[in-house]
Amino acid sequence: MAPYSQGMAEIHAVRRAAVRKQLAELGADAALITSGVNVRYLTGLVSSNAALLLPADGQAVLATDSRYAGTAASQCADLELLIERLIEPVLVRLAVARGNTRIGFEAQEMTVERYQALTELAERPELVPLGGAVEELRMVKDEAEIELLARACAITCEAFAAVIGWLRPGVTEREFAIVLDRAMIDGGARAPAFDTIVASGPNGAIPHHMPGDRMLAAGDLVTVDCGAQFEGYHADLTRTVAIGEPARWQRDIYQLVAAAQEAGVAAARAGAQVADVDASSREMIASAGHGEHFGHGLGHGVGLQIHEAPSIGYGKTGTLQDRVPITIEPGIYLPGMGGVRIEDTLVVRAGAGAAGSAQLLTTLTKELLVL
Repeated sequence: MAPYSQGMAEIHAVRRAAVRKQLAELGADAALITSGVNVRYLTGLVSSNAALLLPADGQAVLATDSRYAGTAASQCADLELLIERLIEPVLVRLAVARGNTRIGFEAQEMTVERYQALTELAERPELVPLGGAVEELRMVKDEAEIELLARACAITCEAFAAVIGWLRPGVTEREFAIVLDRAMIDGGARAPAFDTIVASGPNGAIPHHMPGDRMLAAGDLVTVDCGAQFEGYHADLTRTVAIGEPARWQRDIYQLVAAAQEAGVAAARAGAQVADVDASSREMIASAGHGEHFGHGLGHGVGLQIHEAPSIGYGKTGTLQDRVPITIEPGIYLPGMGGVRIEDTLVVRAGAGAAGSAQLLTTLTKELLVL
C-alpha cells in the first residue's frame, strides 16, 4: 500500500469538497458514504469494512476496524479516524452528537436491514437518499486516473498479444482464459478486471459465455473479452479472431461490426447524447438486417469499477463529458452459429476537430486475425 502523500491527500480533499457542495443542494448536514468504492475514491483507503462521515462543514471522519487501522493511519492522515467493528451506527451517533441530524445515505448500496438498524437508533437521525452523488463525480476522471486506466489497458493489450498463439485447435476455452489471466498478472495487473470471456464457435452467440471445456476448432470465430485491473482501475477489451479461413458469413458480420464500432467511436464526443452514440452503431447493424442480433447496450463507463456511469444504450439519457472513459462494444450474435464483438476502452475528449476525437486506450488491431 502506498503511504500518505500530500498530492493524493489534496486530490481526495478536492473530491470531498465536491460532495459537500451537493449536500448543500440536498439540504443535508452530512453524508454517510458506505460504498467501498466510493470510500476509496474519497479517501484512498481500500477496505472491506470502512465508511466515511462527511459533514457539510467540519472534519471528515473515516471509520474502519482494527484490521485496517495501520493502513488507514498511514494513507489517510488528514482524516479523523475511528476504529470500530460496527462502523455505520458509530458514525451516525457521532454525526447526531455533533449536530448533524439530517444525513444523506447511499440508498443504492445500503440494504433494508442496515437502513432499519440506523433509523431505530436512540439518536433518531433523519436519513435522506444521497442519490448517485459520488458516482456522478467519479464519472469524469482526472488525468492521474486516466494514466492508471491507460496502464491497465496497455497491460491488457500486451498480454493478449503475447498469448494469441494459444488460440489454436485443441485448446479449450478455459485453458486459454487461464493463460490470458496469467499473462495479465505477469504483466503487472493486480488481478483480472472481471471473469475473462472466451466464447468459441456457437458459444460466440452468447455475449457473456463462461469459458468451458469446448475445444477450439478450425472454422471457429472466437470472441475474447478481457481486462486487467491496475491500481484499482479496470480495462475492458474484446476482440474476435478466426481459427482458420473464415466463411463468407463470418467475414460479413465481422466487417459489419467493425464498421459499427468505428462509427460508435467517432460519435463519442463531448456533448453527444448517449442515446445518439448508441444509435450511430445500432442503426448500422439494424439496417443490415441484424437488429435483433444486437441486444445489449453499446457501452459503459469504466474506472474503479468495470461497469459505472455513464450507460450508453437505447433509451438511456445524458450527455458525454470531457475526460469520461467509456467502452464502445457492438456485437452480432447468431444463435447456433456464433458471433462477433469488438470493444475498445477510450476517453472522451473535448475540443474542435482532431482535438475532440476520442482517445483510444486499447490499441490492438481491429483487422480480422486469421490464426
